[in-house]
Amino acid sequence: MKLTTLRLAAATALLGVALLAEAAPLPAPGDTLPVAPYAKVGRLPNGLTYYIQKNARPEKRLELRLVVKAGSILEDDDQRGLAHFTEHMAFNGSTHFKRHELISYLQSIGVKYGRDLNAYTSFDETVYMLPIPTDSKEAVAKGFLVLEDWAHGITFNDADIDSERPIILEELRLGRGANDRMNQVLLPKLFNGSRYAERLPIGKADVLRTFKPEAIRRFYQDWYRPDLMAVIAVGDIDPQEAEKLIKAHFGKLKNPDNPRPREYAAIPERKVSEGLVITDREAAADVLYIRYPIVPHAEDPTYGGYRKDLVEKLYGMMLSQRMIELTQQADPPFIQGGSGMGKVVRGHRSFSISALLGKGGYVPAVNALVQEDERARQFGFTPSELERAKRTMLRNYERMYAERDKSDSGAFVAEYVRNFLEGEPMPGIENEYAYAQALIPGITLDEVNAAVRQAIPFDDKKLVILMGSLKDTPAPAAADLLAAIDTARKVPVTARADKAYATSLVDKPPAPGRIVAETEDKVLGTTELTLSNGVKVVLKPTDFRNDQVLMSAVRFGGQSLFGVEDVFNARYAGALAAQMGVANYAPADLQKVLAGKSVTAGAVLGELTEGVGGSAGSADLETLLQLTWLKMTQPRRDEALFNSFVGRQRDLARNALARPEAEFAEAIRAALYGDNPRVPRAPRPEDFDKVQLDRVQQVYRERFASAKGMVFLLVGNFDPVKVRPLVATWLGSLPTPDIPVAYRDLGVRPVRGVVRKEVRRGKEAKSNVSITFTGTTEFSLAEQMRMQALVEVLNLKLTEVLREQLGLIYGGGASGAVARLPYAHYTVGLGMPCGPENVDKVIAAAFAEIRKLQEAGPDADDLAKVKQNWLTNQRRALRENGYWLSELQTARLNGDPPGRFLEYEQRVAALTAADVQAAARRYFDFENYVQVVLYPEAK
Repeated sequence: MKLTTLRLAAATALLGVALLAEAAPLPAPGDTLPVAPYAKVGRLPNGLTYYIQKNARPEKRLELRLVVKAGSILEDDDQRGLAHFTEHMAFNGSTHFKRHELISYLQSIGVKYGRDLNAYTSFDETVYMLPIPTDSKEAVAKGFLVLEDWAHGITFNDADIDSERPIILEELRLGRGANDRMNQVLLPKLFNGSRYAERLPIGKADVLRTFKPEAIRRFYQDWYRPDLMAVIAVGDIDPQEAEKLIKAHFGKLKNPDNPRPREYAAIPERKVSEGLVITDREAAADVLYIRYPIVPHAEDPTYGGYRKDLVEKLYGMMLSQRMIELTQQADPPFIQGGSGMGKVVRGHRSFSISALLGKGGYVPAVNALVQEDERARQFGFTPSELERAKRTMLRNYERMYAERDKSDSGAFVAEYVRNFLEGEPMPGIENEYAYAQALIPGITLDEVNAAVRQAIPFDDKKLVILMGSLKDTPAPAAADLLAAIDTARKVPVTARADKAYATSLVDKPPAPGRIVAETEDKVLGTTELTLSNGVKVVLKPTDFRNDQVLMSAVRFGGQSLFGVEDVFNARYAGALAAQMGVANYAPADLQKVLAGKSVTAGAVLGELTEGVGGSAGSADLETLLQLTWLKMTQPRRDEALFNSFVGRQRDLARNALARPEAEFAEAIRAALYGDNPRVPRAPRPEDFDKVQLDRVQQVYRERFASAKGMVFLLVGNFDPVKVRPLVATWLGSLPTPDIPVAYRDLGVRPVRGVVRKEVRRGKEAKSNVSITFTGTTEFSLAEQMRMQALVEVLNLKLTEVLREQLGLIYGGGASGAVARLPYAHYTVGLGMPCGPENVDKVIAAAFAEIRKLQEAGPDADDLAKVKQNWLTNQRRALRENGYWLSELQTARLNGDPPGRFLEYEQRVAALTAADVQAAARRYFDFENYVQVVLYPEAK
């Protein structure tokens, strides 16, 4: 590649390293890594740790976190599940916010419950997440007040606790199923008698139903204390102001006079190898795990430790690539495989091998996995493998460094959370980039091979697990699993050959086209180029990201142009093209050519549309265009890779049918559309018998061998002058023979009237309610917004009434859309998991809330909350390349004014409660809906 921009990027990178090296000499191996210069880290006299960073992406937003080193592992026997229950209670009454007041207030300032405002509880920690707008000093101050209340002001009123019990129990019920049942058997073996096996965060139902309020208050008093807490504040705020607020709100917190020691559970050493076979007929996948000894692990905060981590990442990348290549055989030994070192729980990790199994069962998977790891252990990797991994890693660091001033606050927050909980070093990307540039080139093949030999154990202390429905093959005895591994290890393996590979995608560029016309839109900042082959290109240079360019081209057509006999040939045409590669490059070879570049591209054949798209780092834009040119002009044929993909997809489809949810989804589709074969559905194993290589390639070429009617959009950080010869060469040379570029309306329409259907499937005592309203409408952007408002206002009420007041559901709600194609229509649905005993109550309560909206319209406060959240999101989206690409592409495809999205705030302002009420009356027709309910099967 001979782009000036690439040379410039390389020069800039080298200059950056030189400047960094001049400013801060590289540490010695034993030196402790520094803290990132942009991070302010402190500790209050009471032991509370805090992290502060000013970061203006997104603008006018502050990410707050309260991190507590307390999770389910610390629960007493009468507290099973109460660490998680405590997290729930943080939103249900505190010193300054009564029950429901907190969520209501935060929604009023544009913070959405669930997506923005949330929390999680794990074995060893609880983390509370709170994004706050910073354009109001009052909102910022209240944000820190909320964190203070969570830290020491949760009230735990008896009535509030009792109101939350059914919600927690619904959450527990929702998690039940095949995976949960198998984990009940697996975890005691995996953790080898450790306390971790007995302290799943969700807890035990009998404790959750009957615990005395004193038990949860005791947990809170014991473990929510400043010496186990961190406050994190990253965003558009003055660090000094943030520090003042932290000291004011958290300096007064006190530790108990006699604190319980915070101890971390150990995992006993496994003395002998064990096999474990777990079967469940509802399991959606058969999985093999080979888990080697779980060993204690602490983060090494030194420069030498950083180098070891790079070595580990390099061999992990190479092992992963080898596993991917195993799945690309004509008859792959498994659907998906993996191998490497990974965290198990806090302070522990192990080397493991895993595979998602196909119809061949566990024996071929064991043979392939064990022998591939043995190959790496005995012979290591090849020089070319290491060279490619290094180039890829260096490019990743280069991108992170280039985006250092455009990184989202959430990324920094996650790093600070890991530092507090795990002790992960956080030297900052400026330092890490310098370290990577200095260290990666000097890592030797001998060093990597020695590390992988040490990482892959060869001992008798493994746990071998086979779990799933195992319906294709008889379940083996546990001893058979261990014997299969021993047999596989006895098979001699040979070193991998170090093959030469190409260094460029295209040997001879095509004759370039010409730019024959050009127009500018000064409002949008776009330039439209018309090329000599008729293809149009819209350029939108931005500074939203420093090292990102997005590309997309979409037109009408898609699967609708093919007959019913080609439904699956058309559906999988794009995916199969990707699986077989381009020109002379199989996917594995293509990845080698692209090592060290940040680029991805693909083609998609949708129901009514088709297109190509991708993304690249700014220096790799020409490679993106080259790859797109190859995908359209030189799709590759490979029967072995075709058979591999089809076989794996068939196995996935077979496995998925075991889930009760799969039958439920199919029942919904059938109730709405009958047996219409043109309605998309989950594939069945026999569907892949209809997928034929010759026909798939013919379908692909029919739609992608011509660029007629395509408008390519480029959005991101690029030089619009330098990009012109590139698009003229790679897009201007695309063939444009005449093909149809319109979709066909296939006449797919939902049933009319009221349809009710029941599905009885599944062992667990849980149900799911699906109610779908459909019909025709008039399409407009305003009507889209009315539907969106209706759905979001209704969701507020469903959460408030069905969850918080009645305790009938944990999650679920409404979704809906107004669509213009292939005809103007709407779909709005309710999905509400619940207990079988509560199905009628849930339906009645949901319908009652809908009727209230129809009769009285939405509450003014609820509509204001929805609109404020929209405006917050819109202002953030306007600084994202992906949003601009999507909006420009949609407008172009549908013939809308290209700048329609710039009028979004005016449309929001114009939306009224009367609009939402009218939409509720229009879209919820109680004489026309489909109701499908999933019940457990009869015992």
